[in-house]
Amino acid sequence: MAIAPPKAETAPAVKASGATGDLRLHQFRSRIFRNTRFLRVWLPAGYDDSENAGKYYPVLYLNDGQNLFEASSSFSGVEWQVDETADRFIRAGTVPPLIIVGIDNAGKDRLREYMPQRSMHPMMLRVQGKYYPDFLMKEVMPFIESNYRVAAAPEEIALGGSSLGGLIALYTAIMRPEKIGRLLIESPSLWVSNRQIIKQSRSVRIWPDRIFLGVGTNEASNADKSRSVVDDVRELAAILRRAVLSEKRLRVVIQEGATHSESAWAARFPEALSFLFAP
Repeated sequence: MAIAPPKAETAPAVKASGATGDLRLHQFRSRIFRNTRFLRVWLPAGYDDSENAGKYYPVLYLNDGQNLFEASSSFSGVEWQVDETADRFIRAGTVPPLIIVGIDNAGKDRLREYMPQRSMHPMMLRVQGKYYPDFLMKEVMPFIESNYRVAAAPEEIALGGSSLGGLIALYTAIMRPEKIGRLLIESPSLWVSNRQIIKQSRSVRIWPDRIFLGVGTNEASNADKSRSVVDDVRELAAILRRAVLSEKRLRVVIQEGATHSESAWAARFPEALSFLFAP
């Protein structure tokens, strides 16, 4: 008989007052990483209505949860406006009602947790990113599934992130292809660890059903570095296309002049959400 993994320690949810709609914060203790962070759970309108008591919802997990819903918690003071966009699209019927889970980063340990391979630039030798798929799938997802009505089928589960958060989302989808059906990758740091993630991608045979890949042409401090970032994204896109991902399954957006910033990711989020979840 299978034994369920132990639940991570949590505190009761606290409702956020600065978000559009119903945003609930859970203090979440990870046994894998041995630290505590918030999970920010955004619920669609009508979630608690009695007529929806038997309804299960698609779910989107996003890294760097601090930056998604409220400017006050974002490190840059700029948010992705995930709550406003999702609420507007659901009301318009552009996407079905869904649950969005922001997974806060670990602050000073963010780089360590989001990097799956050792790196000389930036220098990071004691990395923990190889544990991130287990953190997500053995701790975060079971907690969400036991407390909220989220659908369990892979095609109803999405994962995303930006920068290193996009890198670790890509790595997780590669390592656990049976669990992630939709993938949002913004301005991924494909260059770290001597571009190991690109090399690893070449041998992948199973990819999520839909992938949104976004980047700007002004991502770095100078034109040459920015061009290199875009070239890496183009190479990843070519790998995905060779894996027989059609235009229906893959959307690549290279935005002229866009920077490596929360404002750029917020600007592209509506298109990403629509592409990933529209019927």
